[in-house]
Amino acid sequence: MKIFVTGVRGQLGHDVVEELTRRGIPAIGVDIEEMDVTDGECVERVIREAAPDAVIHCAAYTAVDAAEENEELCRRVNAEGPRNIAAVCKKLDIKMLYISTDYVFSGEGERPWEPEDERRPQSVYGQTKYEGELAVQELLDKYFIVRIAWVFGINGKNFVKTMLKLSENHDTIRVVNDQFGSPTYTYDLARLLVDMVLTEKYGVYHATNEGICSWYDFACAIFKEAGVSVNVVPVSTAEYGAKAKRPANSRMNKDKLTQMGFEKLPLWQDALKRYVRILSGR
Repeated sequence: MKIFVTGVRGQLGHDVVEELTRRGIPAIGVDIEEMDVTDGECVERVIREAAPDAVIHCAAYTAVDAAEENEELCRRVNAEGPRNIAAVCKKLDIKMLYISTDYVFSGEGERPWEPEDERRPQSVYGQTKYEGELAVQELLDKYFIVRIAWVFGINGKNFVKTMLKLSENHDTIRVVNDQFGSPTYTYDLARLLVDMVLTEKYGVYHATNEGICSWYDFACAIFKEAGVSVNVVPVSTAEYGAKAKRPANSRMNKDKLTQMGFEKLPLWQDALKRYVRILSGR
């Protein structure tokens, strides 16, 4: 089997290709320089030339606040891009695994979201990822949609790196304490995605590391794990004042993973420990 991976220079795409390589599975990784997902003709040409058995689509426009002012570009990447890829997968009769997000939900309440719950995005980013999901579901039968959240990995920027960088120049850091979800280590997630794409257990899944915390809890754990002394001040979402609306409830039920024979990811605290150890070279 040969797997085509988009967004290879991002956190998740990088780790997916690494995981495929570890298993000896041929992988073709591309980013915008090799394939612009918004260009349908380019997408078809590049994927046809690669002749894969499946596509794992990790590339996305993920700048949540910037998306509010760049809606057209965000939609081209997050909605039209997946549609272009799904159209080629349909023509070639191959599988597609689409990475989505907790932002497709309203973010209300405290109950963990089920894979089949109503999608009511509250931001441009969430809306465009929702449209990407619809395109995949409309065009394909052989698809996996995997919703993830709070991602951190070795490649690219993320919350962990941002916190550690801020601590170099700030004694006090304000972090939101009324948004709850599950951090997700791309190394762990990549293993699950590869396990999944090798099967025909199609459908919509949720995949994050186990355990729930607030961003404030996560920040405190990061500094403790890294041995960094900094004053972390909890603030509300309203006090923080981000441009795009964030989901207060990003809890997602992942029971479907075990029901379908997949292993859930380890606890986020365990994932963070392993990640910080790598970052610090320990």
